[in-house]
Amino acid sequence: MSGRLTTHVLDTSIGFPAEGIRIALYSMENNDKNFIKELVTNSDGRTDQNLLNNQEFFLGDFELNFHVGEYLKSNIKNFPNLQGLLYDVIPIKFTIFSNRNYHIPLLLSPFGYSTYLGS
Repeated sequence: MSGRLTTHVLDTSIGFPAEGIRIALYSMENNDKNFIKELVTNSDGRTDQNLLNNQEFFLGDFELNFHVGEYLKSNIKNFPNLQGLLYDVIPIKFTIFSNRNYHIPLLLSPFGYSTYLGS
């Protein structure tokens, strides 16, 4: 296999990378969730290692769990009218279907999120 899996998190509410978000990667097989790795975003909103490098890369179904609750709580002061926390963990389910680089970023705010397939 040849490819890698990477991610990053951008806080769109302030226009900066989100530091300190724990990200857990799982493979999904027959409704079983198998833990692979957990990493934390750095000051650039990226992880210091790939989620999957060339040697670890394989085809299949996956889930990324972005543990955003603590990050959002620490930044709630930026939103004085916010009454509570909407998101704690954001799961992103996806399929690696070919040999290529997969980049699954998270664009985050206290009010919503989005993701896409990058390269």
